[in-house]
Amino acid sequence: MQRITLRLSGAQLVCKAGEHPSLLALLESRNIPVEYQCRAGYCGACRTRLLAGEVEWLTDPLAFIQPGEILPCCCKAAGDIEISL
Repeated sequence: MQRITLRLSGAQLVCKAGEHPSLLALLESRNIPVEYQCRAGYCGACRTRLLAGEVEWLTDPLAFIQPGEILPCCCKAAGDIEISL
């Protein structure tokens, strides 16, 4: 089981490893509002800060990201994480 903590709301999401194809899919399945435009051809709108833990990248991000930032559409949790949503 993995725990994803959302810093701004204090919510904690628990999911099984491999339950969702990406972090964005997990957030969407739990009705967490996340801005994204990747399905419309623009990458980078879902950018958020990874505050604790590690992610597994599914693909290299097309958008430039700063150290400590992730794109939920391109990664999944590699254990318990905390993000700045």
